[in-house]
Amino acid sequence: MSASVTGVVFDIRELTIHDGPGLRTTVFLKGCPLRCAWCHNPEGWSYEPQVLRGPNGDRVAGHSYRADELASILNRQAPLLADGGVSFSGGEPLRQAMFLEAVLERLEGLHVVLGTTGFAPAEDFLRVVRRCDLVLFDLKLMDPEAHRRWTGVDNRLILDNLERLADSGLAYRIRTPLVPGVTDTDANLRAIARHVRELPGRPRVELLPYNQAAGGKYAACGLEWRPDYDETVPCRTDLTPFQELQVDARVL
Repeated sequence: MSASVTGVVFDIRELTIHDGPGLRTTVFLKGCPLRCAWCHNPEGWSYEPQVLRGPNGDRVAGHSYRADELASILNRQAPLLADGGVSFSGGEPLRQAMFLEAVLERLEGLHVVLGTTGFAPAEDFLRVVRRCDLVLFDLKLMDPEAHRRWTGVDNRLILDNLERLADSGLAYRIRTPLVPGVTDTDANLRAIARHVRELPGRPRVELLPYNQAAGGKYAACGLEWRPDYDETVPCRTDLTPFQELQVDARVL
């Protein structure tokens, strides 16, 4: 893969602890085909750089890197990431699969985590995950109509890629954001537990409590934050649906 292939990154956060094991640097790539109603990174939707306007002034979300350039930045951090590594998130990082693959093949001994919605062509998905040490796979809603309503896309491709991942033998975990009245319902959590129970290796399920800061960036992006659910209601963090089916689950 060419070192000169370019991609667009909207943030590089150092010393993160929630995007995989140990201390990590997390790279956020721009571009996402989903429009989750609770998304807290709307600046990650578009592939193009954009100006965010706020009370402290304007800033540009989106910087272009060559693959070798970004890999060099990350490789220089390796001594600080000995117990952790590098994570790639978004947006949806697989929207820039060619760029991501070119970066991954130039990393030197770094533990790599991919956080993905799973909504990507099968070829791109498999090509990238095979270069990763751990995949954090989003599983938001099992009902296809509910998934389409709340994320803007059907979940068939996502579930197909989850099956491909499970069959690959690669290390992976399931992540479910708990959105009040949307993803945290007993019916949805039980459906996720049933599905995970049948996956090879029965991966761990990690439940992510709702982030009430989700709407903070919308005005800066020139968007209006209007969630069609009551975000003032505490999300349910009940592990019973998973415990009853002997599925390993925990709240992060």
